[in-house]
Amino acid sequence: MSIKRIKSGPRMSAGVVHGDTVYVAGQTADDTSVGVAGQTEQVLKKIDAILAEAGSDKSKLLSANIWLPDIATFHEMNKVWDAWVSPGNTPARATVEAKLATPQLRVEIAVIAAV
Repeated sequence: MSIKRIKSGPRMSAGVVHGDTVYVAGQTADDTSVGVAGQTEQVLKKIDAILAEAGSDKSKLLSANIWLPDIATFHEMNKVWDAWVSPGNTPARATVEAKLATPQLRVEIAVIAAV
């Protein structure tokens, strides 16, 4: 079975397609000058692009993992997530509080989807 790597670099790939599944690595915002809502919007746009390149979309999400350095921003992130996620196609999801790679990052999201 073939493996397709999306935006592959020396350390990781943004996405990997194997069989009928696409694995999207944890995505973070490029513009960290905005709060959790703005960063969540950026991350979800990145996920949309990776899923599209893999031949999938958010209606085929299977699972999502979300990391927030401050769980008090849970509702603010969820407002953006709820507006983005495909109604009736919500994935299994976990959201936890965790330190991220830099203090400026307010959210990181990784997903798995069907192709």
